[in-house]
Amino acid sequence: MASLQEMLRFPDPVNETSARVVAGGVLAMATATVVLDQPWILVPLTYGFAARLASGPTLSPLGQLATKVVTPRLNVEHRYSPGAPKRLAQGLGLAMSATASLLVFGWGRKTAAYRVLGALIAASGLESIFGFCVACKIFPLLVRAGLARESACEECVGFAPTADDPVSVPEGAVTAS
Repeated sequence: MASLQEMLRFPDPVNETSARVVAGGVLAMATATVVLDQPWILVPLTYGFAARLASGPTLSPLGQLATKVVTPRLNVEHRYSPGAPKRLAQGLGLAMSATASLLVFGWGRKTAAYRVLGALIAASGLESIFGFCVACKIFPLLVRAGLARESACEECVGFAPTADDPVSVPEGAVTAS
């Protein structure tokens, strides 16, 4: 059985295929929340972001589905990117989904919550459909501004990784997203 420290380790590098599958699940859940007017979906959506922020896919049902079921069955070339920007993406998703949850359940402001979810829908749509990670573009800027440690992602300092410019996978790396 894995230790708590191992369970709460965020993968680095991250499999881009799994990240895009997770983003597709987020896109579906956030869109369903708004289109079907079902704010209760915010509960598993917010939990999922908190779980993935803490441990990558380990404690996230959507992360487990993506890494253990969907990704292995896709016949695509898997690419990898640094973990720190993907962890930032989970943190931003948690901030947005938690804000939407507070707006709905705490203050009864469903319209405002759905506007916040619009940003989450846009970001997850860009990631899942086009492989464009908003947080991956923000992370190097945070490093340059001194708001993130350079050591958190040395690969990110000079560039923002994209699907066309993947990071090579180090020998023995954890490759789940």
